[in-house]
Amino acid sequence: MPRLLLIDDDEHLAAPLAAYLKRFDLTLESALRPSVGLAKLREGGFDAAILDVMLPEMDGFALCRTIRADPQLAALPILMLTARGDVMDRVIGLELGADDYLPKPFEPRELAARLQTILRRRQPVVPAATAPAENGRRLVFDGIEIDLDRRQVLRDGAEVELTGTEFELLALLAGEPHKVFTRDEILSRLRGHDADVYTRAIDILISRIRKKLEPLDCIKTLRNAGYTFAGARQP
Repeated sequence: MPRLLLIDDDEHLAAPLAAYLKRFDLTLESALRPSVGLAKLREGGFDAAILDVMLPEMDGFALCRTIRADPQLAALPILMLTARGDVMDRVIGLELGADDYLPKPFEPRELAARLQTILRRRQPVVPAATAPAENGRRLVFDGIEIDLDRRQVLRDGAEVELTGTEFELLALLAGEPHKVFTRDEILSRLRGHDADVYTRAIDILISRIRKKLEPLDCIKTLRNAGYTFAGARQP
């Protein structure tokens, strides 16, 4: 059963939310302060974190940045609860590496759906020594290899740390090289629904992926059209 940590200073939120998420086989624990939440996350065993933006000690953005900078926690899926659906909150959260966002107030069913989506994207930890000799599905291009089974990306042989959402987007584009994907199409494919979508999110995710793949330049922007993967395929 996936184990989640809610970091939110609303002491009345966690208990009813935990009871609701239990219906979806999700176990929710909570921390009222970022320092306590970070300590719990570093103990291990959590499958995702839910961060409120408005927090004591440090805000949710600083907390997200701290989690992404910690090698032990860098791949942990993060969902941010943004204040009043503020678009700028969403922009900042995504730029810092959040996998998704949900405006407050929110419906618990919507939170459960978002959590199930980002948990499906979670990168499995597969030690190289125990990996099968032949992994079934790989996309290999000049300078980059995408292992769809292990959810691993290698750039010139070095592993690239991507969040679950970043991996899904890269795999989508690379799966059909030279096809132009519109922002709306990408959002629909990644989320599986069109509710509360926001196309700037795709631009932010693409920018993050490009930065991590540097100096490779394999994702191209087609003005007023969308994005395409332009890598040269290897046999």
